[in-house]
Parts: sequence; C-alpha cells; structure tokens
Amino acid sequence: MFKTIIVDEDIKIVQALKKLLIEHCPMIELVGEARSLPVAFKLIQKIKPALVILDVVISKQSTFQLLDKLKDNHIEFVFISAHEKYSYKAIKYNAIDYLIKPVNLAQVKVAMDKAIKKISEKQVNHHLSLMIANIKSVQSQFQKIAVPTLEGFIFVLIDDIIRCEAKGVYTYIYTTKKERIIASKNIKEYEEFLPQKKFFRIHNSHLVNINRMLRYSKGRGGMVVMEDGTQIEVATRRKSDFLELFS
Repeated sequence: MFKTIIVDEDIKIVQALKKLLIEHCPMIELVGEARSLPVAFKLIQKIKPALVILDVVISKQSTFQLLDKLKDNHIEFVFISAHEKYSYKAIKYNAIDYLIKPVNLAQVKVAMDKAIKKISEKQVNHHLSLMIANIKSVQSQFQKIAVPTLEGFIFVLIDDIIRCEAKGVYTYIYTTKKERIIASKNIKEYEEFLPQKKFFRIHNSHLVNINRMLRYSKGRGGMVVMEDGTQIEVATRRKSDFLELFS
C-alpha cells in the first residue's frame, strides 16, 4: 500500500477522485486531504506520504511553491488541472503524470500504475543501498550499521546498541550514547541482520544486546535490566531459548 494525500480545494473533484481510487486502485492508501497549501504542507510533513495528488493552482496560488518548500525527493507527485498550460512546468518538477479535469477512470488508472511502478522501484533501490551500506559497515573494523531514518542514514556501532524496541513499522534504537534513533524499518529486519551471538529477541517488541544486560530476575518469563535502566519482561515462550544462551 502506498500512502497518498489529495490536495485540492474543489470538494467535488476530491470526492470523485477518492471514489475512483478506492474502487479501482487497491494499492493506493488514502491517508489525508487538504484544501489549502499551508494545511497541505503540514500534512505532508507529518504523514510523509509516498504520493501526493494535487491541483496546480489552489486559492490562486501555484502549488509549485509547495514543492519548492518541501524539497523532499522521497515524495512523488501527480498533478491535476483544468488547463494544460502548466503541463510543461509539471514535467520540469518530475511529476509522474498530469491529469486534466474532470478526471476519468482511464486517466487515473494510467497515472496510478505509473506511480506504483516508480515508487516500487525507488523502494527496491533504497533497500539495496541499505543492504550494501550495512554489508560494508559490518565488514569494517568498526562494526557499524547504517540505520535508515526519514532524513537519511545514521551510522551506529553495533556494540553501542543497548536495545531495539518495536513501534509499529518503525524501530526505536537506544544506544550507550543516550540516543534514541527512530529507524524506518521494522524490528524483524534488525533481528535478522544483527549478529545472533550478541542480540536476542526476548519479547515481540524488544531485541536486546546481551552484552548490555545488567541482570536477569527469575519469574514466569523473567525480567532483564539493561544498562540504560530499562526493565524488560522476557516472553514466556522465549525463556527457554534465552536461558540456553548462558548454559
């Protein structure tokens, strides 16, 4: 699913477009809409959508100003307009497509197919870049990993990681430097990538650095205390495998 925001002051156009997207474009997830550029800017900054569908002119203001302000190359755009005169400028802004109002199903499907293909390719390339960066960093003498965030990459020493905590599709990484890094990857990926001799998934939401544990208290599953003072319960079903690490 690709998070999408619609920006248009014409409610009828928005409703018609939403209906077409919901009924015919299952890969598009509508997560918000805006009627003005200030609201659109705040919404885009907050949600970080993969795609924005927007009118060229809103309240007599050019939406190209919004693109200049955003300067975010992770977001793709599809323009809609009642006129063709802005189409050349839209191309200069690398728009995926330029739809003429009133939009119809054929137009929308072609545009969304283009958007899905381009965004998917970008995600694959991003993932490959991440893998390469991780491989290079792990092989280096410093044993670093490249942690992807919404702003770019943060390079972290593996040994400096105290624990990783799942937060939906994101992972919070806590380090010995008292950092909390919000990584744009889920905790499963870190469980698979970080060395299993050093890291253990003691709970569905927690992956811990074994070398950064201070103590373990017995109980149904038990409780570990990490170097940062965090107390984390060991899931009952993981207790046996966890204790085997120390036998």
